[in-house]
Amino acid sequence: MKVFVAENDGFCVGVKKAVDTAFQIAPENTYVLGDLIHNEDVVNRLSERGIKKADSLSEVPDGARLLIRSHGVGKNVYEHCAEHNIEVVDCTCSFVQKIQKIVEAKSAEGKTIAIAGHREHPEVIGLIGWCANEAYVFSSENDDFGILSGKEVVLVSQTTFSEQRFLKIEKNIQKVYPKSVEIFPTICYTTVRRQKEAEQIAKKCDAVLILGGLHSSNTGKLCEIASEYCKNVFRLNNADDFKYEKIQFFKRVGVIAGASTPDWQTQEVLCKMANNNAEVQKATESVVEETQQAEATTMTEVVEGMDKETRYRKGQILNVNIVSARDEGIYVSVSGKGEILIDKSELDCEEYSRETYADKIGENIDVMVLETAPKVKLSEKKVKKIQEEEALLKNVEAGEEFTVVCTGFNKGGLTAELGTYPVFVPAREIRAGFVKDLEKYTGKKLRLKLIEIRKERRKEIIASQRVILEAERAEREAAKAEKEAAFFESIHVGDVVEGKVERTTSFGAFVSVDGFDCLAHISDLSWTGVKEVKDVLTIGKRYQFQVLKIDRENKKVSIGYKQLQPQPWDLAAEKYAEGDVVHGKVVRIVPFGAFVELEKGIDGLVHVSQISHEWLENPTSVLSIGEEIDAQILAFNPEERKITLSIKALQPAPEVEYPQEREEGGRPQRQKKSKRNNRNNYSEDEEYSNWSESYEGASISELLGTDEEK
Repeated sequence: MKVFVAENDGFCVGVKKAVDTAFQIAPENTYVLGDLIHNEDVVNRLSERGIKKADSLSEVPDGARLLIRSHGVGKNVYEHCAEHNIEVVDCTCSFVQKIQKIVEAKSAEGKTIAIAGHREHPEVIGLIGWCANEAYVFSSENDDFGILSGKEVVLVSQTTFSEQRFLKIEKNIQKVYPKSVEIFPTICYTTVRRQKEAEQIAKKCDAVLILGGLHSSNTGKLCEIASEYCKNVFRLNNADDFKYEKIQFFKRVGVIAGASTPDWQTQEVLCKMANNNAEVQKATESVVEETQQAEATTMTEVVEGMDKETRYRKGQILNVNIVSARDEGIYVSVSGKGEILIDKSELDCEEYSRETYADKIGENIDVMVLETAPKVKLSEKKVKKIQEEEALLKNVEAGEEFTVVCTGFNKGGLTAELGTYPVFVPAREIRAGFVKDLEKYTGKKLRLKLIEIRKERRKEIIASQRVILEAERAEREAAKAEKEAAFFESIHVGDVVEGKVERTTSFGAFVSVDGFDCLAHISDLSWTGVKEVKDVLTIGKRYQFQVLKIDRENKKVSIGYKQLQPQPWDLAAEKYAEGDVVHGKVVRIVPFGAFVELEKGIDGLVHVSQISHEWLENPTSVLSIGEEIDAQILAFNPEERKITLSIKALQPAPEVEYPQEREEGGRPQRQKKSKRNNRNNYSEDEEYSNWSESYEGASISELLGTDEEK
């Protein structure tokens, strides 16, 4: 009898992590929600260790420790634990966590979740717990998919579901709803590998033993697949169920273990087979002898009576046990039969240390067969790289963004590599618009999303950067539009707002108010006028402004700074009074007098009659622009913004002798003198009024204009 043992048997990575954690963690006040794995022997050992099983959260006391099994749980479990101070030790399989994230994200988008799996399975129950909307479970391609009519559907799979059945469900759903289904093939890659291997073993064997818990879904799938190709399939819960007489007349027997089956159960079955069949024992002795002569090892394939041709294959993944550490590397084996060296250069570590690996003796690691002749060469580094790439490819297929460096180009687009997978980015998918110079992208980092995977020869990833850039641009524009709409809803003319000066120009300053650019025109910065914005505002500083004008259609807002500042005339009453002597500068001369600037924005008028005690033909005969003078305030009217000044009031009056009156031509001579001086006697109020009407609201400095105008 020849015995064929599946290479990918025993605990998968997720189950091994959960079991190892359960046997290492302190058992005091520790609970497991449901069975840790679907294997009675393991569950019983955990119970003997002191870890308690809880069928519901209500059985877990506050402050306890809760071990989450690899199947995962719903979101509500984490929320409950947080509320009741329960420490969570999360052993959820990384593949299951990935599906949970997909379900949560797509459900939040309002999409309907379809799960290919078994409704009663803990993993499926947990996945439903991450759905914000409705979710439906389909276990057969013959199910009625009409319930999905008119819905946007996202299809995922239970990680241990049959790959063949999932493909049939996927195909049938796409027939009914070809345009509205988003498909994520989330069956665990190790599950797929086990199922394919079960098919291969069943095809070449007369009988197959399927070892695993009777409630294990993945073991059930292996049994189902094997039954399609072999008539004699026996399902064993453990070694106690093995009956040799059932297989004693078969020449070729396959042994397959589910992902929840510990190695010791497989070994017990193999030992029973060896003890009941002399040929198997003899064949085993022969294999060991030949192996020792060839300096090969026995690894996971070493079982009594195994077919020599199935021992090693290049690229094969093995789970081995560390038995010793040397200067040149570590020696590994399975079941203590034979040892093989893994060179330190092939170990997954930054720098090899014999002492470090000596502490790991007894631990199991995954390795890949690099060479089979003349000696078997194994690599831990290579298998980890492949596992990482497979996990990465899963993420890529799930629609996640990934990053590569462009390594070259051709006339069609850019080339790159994702691990060992070639990547091609068509020119039209680099960015929006035509890209003329492809060479400039060589050596540059590209952010990509999957378009398709071509499998004609080797897997080639066809990806797009444009979809990411366009999505981000659309997101920015939507956010900007939403922010602008909220801004224009909240702002009104007359509002006082705070803003930060971002940049200045010759005509004003652009101020950020709640993230929106508003313009403060230079004419609205100061009541007295400014030549440059920086004379009033500083870039980077925040100020208060008043909203002057809102143009929603053109997305423009005008604001003013001076409107919140006191005007010079508003404070004039506190500074000036009739009779005060003031100092000022002549800024403009007109036929009827001179305007004197007392301060920025406040001017007074010295009438021609108040310049000198002598009669003046023109004020320019005694005054010039820019000249500084002292004067006395004769009249002050802050409401009308008028100040009347007198220079001569501060000068001593000259003594004047008038000739005696005499008649000359029937009219007094004095009348003639008065007529001559009628210009000086012209009404000051009348002239001031005329001036005020012409220049109401403007200061002298504003009226003067440029130097050329002056």
